[in-house]
Amino acid sequence: GKWKNKERVLIFSSRGINFRTRHLMQDLRTLMPHSKADTKMDRKDQLFVINEVCEMKNCNKCIFFEAKKKQDLYMWLSNTPQGPSAKFLVQNVHTLAELKMTGNCLRGSRPLLSFDPIFDQEPHYALLKELFIQIFSTPQYHPKSQPFVDHVFTFTITDERIWFRNYQIIEEDASLVEIGPRFVLNLIKIFQGSFGGPTLYENPHYQSPNMHRRLVRLSVAAKFREKQQVKEVQKIKKKGTKVLVEEDPTEVVFETPAEEKPVEIQLVKPETKPIVKDKKKLRKIQRKKQKKLFRTEG
Repeated sequence: GKWKNKERVLIFSSRGINFRTRHLMQDLRTLMPHSKADTKMDRKDQLFVINEVCEMKNCNKCIFFEAKKKQDLYMWLSNTPQGPSAKFLVQNVHTLAELKMTGNCLRGSRPLLSFDPIFDQEPHYALLKELFIQIFSTPQYHPKSQPFVDHVFTFTITDERIWFRNYQIIEEDASLVEIGPRFVLNLIKIFQGSFGGPTLYENPHYQSPNMHRRLVRLSVAAKFREKQQVKEVQKIKKKGTKVLVEEDPTEVVFETPAEEKPVEIQLVKPETKPIVKDKKKLRKIQRKKQKKLFRTEG
């Protein structure tokens, strides 16, 4: 057949990504034979520069990974250069090397795309569905692809998030075995243009990672403050429970006062005791003197 659908996807990232994001990016490149790679983009550059990079690489779709604060990962899916584009927060990333699943598929084979029924109910999900189809589906008769369909990309919506999974199709009973990678996309905004422009949709359920970390810190501080208040209340209760009993005048009836001893004043100097020398020592000294005398006489 003739290769008609000339979709090419540029997959690259900004500087500052961690090892897990780098492995995830490499896994997507191996799963998508119609993808291209590029060097990391400097964080100082504006995002609309990516449109020029895609034009130089002859790509009309783009997956861009943006790292912030060395811990937050954002993914941009864009149709360059006209748009639209969508920005996601990537969570729960697990790469092929981490999972070590039993499933396997042929390198460069074409995938089936499976979507949740909710994608057809909401307009913003319908737009994302079309974007996913154009980016993740391998064009037919692509030179680097294999003419086989042996794995499935599933996009399911749970808890206002899009869950991506990759499964192998087993020929015997058509059962599915997970291959990997897996990640969760939390939608932030959908823009009319490519990497910018008017906002078409903004997720009201989205909470930024900074706000989430702040709420966690506040909850920990509130628990500590509550413990301190409980301790103070216990101290106050202990002080308040003490009942002061009035003194009983009859308690002193059976107490017998101790006899007062007369005070002795020493006016005369005490006599010094005679120093008694040890008689044995005196005898020893005398014996030594006698021995010396005998030696001198001899």
